Amino acid sequence: MSNVHALILTGYGLNCDNETAYAFELAGAAASRVHINALINGDVSLKDSQIMVFGGGFGWGDDHGAGVIQAVRMKTNLGDKILEFIDAGNLVLGICNGFQTLVNLGLLPGLDHDYTTRSVALTFNDCGNFRDDWVLLKVNPAAPCVFTSGLDHLELPVRHGEGKFYADESTIGRLVNSNQVVVQYAMPDGSPALRRFPYNPNGSAHDIAGICDPSGRIFGLMPHPEAFNHYTNHPDWTRTKENIKRRGNTIDTGPTVGVRMFQNAVEYARRALT
Repeated sequence: MSNVHALILTGYGLNCDNETAYAFELAGAAASRVHINALINGDVSLKDSQIMVFGGGFGWGDDHGAGVIQAVRMKTNLGDKILEFIDAGNLVLGICNGFQTLVNLGLLPGLDHDYTTRSVALTFNDCGNFRDDWVLLKVNPAAPCVFTSGLDHLELPVRHGEGKFYADESTIGRLVNSNQVVVQYAMPDGSPALRRFPYNPNGSAHDIAGICDPSGRIFGLMPHPEAFNHYTNHPDWTRTKENIKRRGNTIDTGPTVGVRMFQNAVEYARRALT
């Protein structure tokens, strides 16, 4: 059994907990799906985990804005415990709705290691509708992010209606200069999307798809790495497999880039434990 434990939040409309737990198990962790109330009531303790995941879905139906009610509920009931979890050197991941929650909590971007002040936003897509598609991402190799270590380009699915990253120019400048911008939407050749639709699916400023805190241990992104846990998840896998076969090669069935992100987290946590 793995000595690294990942806690994946569930409940109230969150719906990506099963695949997120599965991806962490593929990465070598023990994973538990924990209802938000179980943490609030004290039935489950954060102290038993090294990775906390705010997963995707539609918490509370996004009725008051994506991630808003979850952030208020958790900050009110668990704010101090989450900060203690971070201070202990643990990892926090926010995916899609989870990213929105981390931003509303103030855990990201964590400028000057302030994890309580909200300074950026994720708001409605410029296109005016929900986007369910696959996107190309360029990884910033200089970012301190634990989850993207050793990765260069990613292709992952998005499914959101409020994914546009927005902040004032000064804040974005700070994020860029501190290498806290971890992943950006990109063109097929890897060049910046420059907010061109559909490569940048939501109009995010500076093509920002994900950011981390200064330590690199808190990471939030709109695309879903857990949804690319096997090569057959990709919509073009049959065409890709046939092209590779015709060239006399075999398709790589090893870990996808999505699983590799979780492997990075598990290996980091394992090293920290030892």
